[in-house]
Amino acid sequence: MIYIAVIAAAAILLLQLTDSIPMASVGGSMTIALVYFVAALAVAIHEAWTKRRGALGWVVNIVLSFVGALVAAPLGGGLLAMLLSDGSRSLAAAGGVRFSIALVGGMLVTLLGAWGALWIVNRWRS
Repeated sequence: MIYIAVIAAAAILLLQLTDSIPMASVGGSMTIALVYFVAALAVAIHEAWTKRRGALGWVVNIVLSFVGALVAAPLGGGLLAMLLSDGSRSLAAAGGVRFSIALVGGMLVTLLGAWGALWIVNRWRS
């Protein structure tokens, strides 16, 4: 699962470095959310594949992974914004290294939420 985190962090950084995340509209937030959701989907698929889940197990994994990501992303994003902000303007408007750290940190927190939700349910399954 470490590979998923590294690839997801590299993907979000690549999008930021190539200016593929629009800063002037809601499209930037939607782009970031899409990458976060694809990473959460990768976590669900990896866990279902390695544990050899049936069809219902795949569906449960995907739903749980998304729920965990949806709970963790706003909490982690808000915390990172408070820690990294200098108070003058938003991290996206400031750009640079702090925005990159916030994107990668948000990705890792989102993946931890997805993994955490799956871990909790796996404790009940066995």
